[in-house]
Amino acid sequence: MKNKPWCTAIAFLMLGIVGAALLQTAISQDPWSLQSGKLNNVLYYIAQYHIDNNDAAKVGEAAIKAALDQLNDPYAEYLPAKQKENFDEAFRGNYFGIGIRFGILNDTLTVITPIFDGPSEKVGLQCGDKIIKINGESAIGIKQDSVPRKLKGPLGTKVTVTILREGKPPMDVEITRNQVNTSSLVACYMLDKETGYIFIDRFAATTTQDVVEGVKSLKKQGMKRLVLDLRNNPGGYLDQAWRLADEFIKGGHTLVYTKDRSGQVRESYPSTGGGNLEDIPLVILVNSASASASEIVSGAVQDLDRGIVVGETTFGKGLVQQFFPLQDGSSIKITTAKYYTPSGRLIQRPFKDKKSYYAQEGRMDLQEGANFEHARETTQDSLRPVFRTLAGRKVLGGGGIVPDYIVKSDTAGPLYQSLAKANIFIEATQAYILKRGNAIRQKYGKDLKHFLTSYKVDNDLLERFRTLAKERNVEWNEEQWKKEEEMLQTAMKGTVASFIWNWADHSFIFAMIQRKQLEQALKLFPEATKMAKL
Repeated sequence: MKNKPWCTAIAFLMLGIVGAALLQTAISQDPWSLQSGKLNNVLYYIAQYHIDNNDAAKVGEAAIKAALDQLNDPYAEYLPAKQKENFDEAFRGNYFGIGIRFGILNDTLTVITPIFDGPSEKVGLQCGDKIIKINGESAIGIKQDSVPRKLKGPLGTKVTVTILREGKPPMDVEITRNQVNTSSLVACYMLDKETGYIFIDRFAATTTQDVVEGVKSLKKQGMKRLVLDLRNNPGGYLDQAWRLADEFIKGGHTLVYTKDRSGQVRESYPSTGGGNLEDIPLVILVNSASASASEIVSGAVQDLDRGIVVGETTFGKGLVQQFFPLQDGSSIKITTAKYYTPSGRLIQRPFKDKKSYYAQEGRMDLQEGANFEHARETTQDSLRPVFRTLAGRKVLGGGGIVPDYIVKSDTAGPLYQSLAKANIFIEATQAYILKRGNAIRQKYGKDLKHFLTSYKVDNDLLERFRTLAKERNVEWNEEQWKKEEEMLQTAMKGTVASFIWNWADHSFIFAMIQRKQLEQALKLFPEATKMAKL
């Protein structure tokens, strides 16, 4: 017998009512949906009934930050749209613009240095040029955060800037915006006739490609062994850490893998073979500020006995973060996985609270000396899990990568610390660059090694430091200066270089002043060659 149409309609209606009721019950029983509804209600009541006209963005962002603070996650973070944009640019490795390092000095937009090979350098902009107009509009009094919006833009578009240069009348300069590279490859040169040296300050989207290109140049100069400096490198993209490790390690190994909260392997990253550095003896430099992607590379090299790790125990970050976009262009960053080294180590330090965690509580700080069999930490901390390298050496999980040879960083003296705290390194050097930067660039070109081996801190720079120190009430004690002179002079030279070569941060400067770690690394190549069976 056929169903009557009205009976069928009633049946579907009843099914819909029952389904909606079940769905409502499911939603009401879901604690996350309940809290989401409560939060929406709170914001609604504030918007509709609070006596003040509140800033919706301010209240909403405070609620987001408070929620993230409740997570047992040292890396959970809210990033406003502009901050997320800056992050993406820093790790993308390039942007479209005119290519200058600038400052707002006495209300005037000033070129500190044009970036090597950038659009501004190609049209003749120099250190100390004042930009008084942008596309005919006055730039006097322009705010710092307004400058990128006016000078950056789509590839191939043009911007006209009016330049005021000392001793010359104002002149208009048309600049075609182009790609400006912000390479993470800070230093790449030969230390001696057979030893190459590479320093990278982060793992950006182009890092492995940049290193490969650098390696080709070093091989042409006779490189037979390599120091890879990852000191002060906070990490970056996981895939770039995998790809860089793959350049050193032959095929057939797992270099890193991740697990989700259920403990299941989410992603596994194998070595593929055919890398550019598989047969080159390798020493990696690390310290307490080497984290995340830096630890993936050094952990893979250590676990697979591919080279020697030298320096201090690394930071201990074994967590993987992911960004999730919000409606207004802002994002939240939360931890979504843990990563493991080839031997199965999770090198994440225990997390109690952010203050103790970022104070590096739980890092193993051992005495200097050889640690190839890692007996020191196994006897000192029996609670941490023991793993084995490919050759059977013991290594520990749960607290960073402990080097195969430990060399501690030198402690900065009181004068250095006072100058750094008062921001004198940056301000004194910037004033110096405005006067001397063009001559330095003309003398050394893009040859960083020539600069580092030949440049001497002159009296002009020293006097700027002394004068600014006096203005900031920093005591310049000549006896203390003599005690710290080598480290201070190196830091001054490094800061000059940071302006000339437009380094994103000062990680390489801090590496430069820790000379004894590099010196020890150079002595360990016979051991590195033996360990890797090269």
